[in-house]
Amino acid sequence: MKIAEIFYSIQGEGSLAGVPSIFVRSSGCNLRCSWCDTPYTSWKPEGENYTLDEILAQVSSYPAKHVVVTGGEPMIAPEIVPLTVRLRERGLHITIETAGTVFEPVTCDLMSISPKLANSTPEGSWAQQHERLRIQPEVLRRLMDAYEYQLKFVVAKPEDLDEIRAILGQLKANRERVILMPEGIESAILRERGVWLAEICKQEGFRFSPRLHVELWGNRRGF
Repeated sequence: MKIAEIFYSIQGEGSLAGVPSIFVRSSGCNLRCSWCDTPYTSWKPEGENYTLDEILAQVSSYPAKHVVVTGGEPMIAPEIVPLTVRLRERGLHITIETAGTVFEPVTCDLMSISPKLANSTPEGSWAQQHERLRIQPEVLRRLMDAYEYQLKFVVAKPEDLDEIRAILGQLKANRERVILMPEGIESAILRERGVWLAEICKQEGFRFSPRLHVELWGNRRGF
C-alpha cells in the first residue's frame, strides 16, 4: 500500500474526539476537495509503498488500542481489506475515515463517513469528476447498513445545511449519528464558524465536532 504517514496522536474529530489513536494514512484519492487539508494524499499524492507487515510493525510500536485508517481515500487502497483484518487480529478498535464513494468489505468498528458537499467542488480540470463522484447514495446506504457509522459533514456556510438536510432525507439517516464540523485549517476561522454552527446543532439536534488537532498543533502533518 502507498502510505503517506503513520503516526500516534489523539483523534481530533467526531464521536471519538480526544481518544489516543494510531493513524495510518493511505495516499491516493478519487476526489479533489477544494479545501482538502491533506493535499499530499490527493492533489499531489506522496508516500512510500509499505507491505502489510511493515505497516503492522509500525502500528504495534505504539501503545494505543485505537487505530484510524484514513487518507486520501483508504477504501481505494488495494490491500485495505486484508489490512483491516490483520489490525483486528491484534485486538485494535478500527475506525475507517471515508468520503463514502466506494464500498469494500473491510473490518471496522466505526465507519466514519464524510460525504462531500458542494462547498468541496474545485475549479478547473477536476471539477466534473469530483462533482459526479462526491455523493453516491447507494454506496452510503450500503455502508450505513453494514457498519456502526457516523455521518460527518464539513460545513463552510449556513447555506450548506440545505444540502445536508436533502442528503439526510434521501438516506433516512438517524440525526443522532450526524456530526457537523466547521471547515477550516486555522484556529480563528474554526472558532468563528464554530459559534454559529453550534447554534445550528442545538436547533436541529445534530452533534458538533471540533478539530482538536488544529486547536492544539495547528495544521501540521503527523499531529
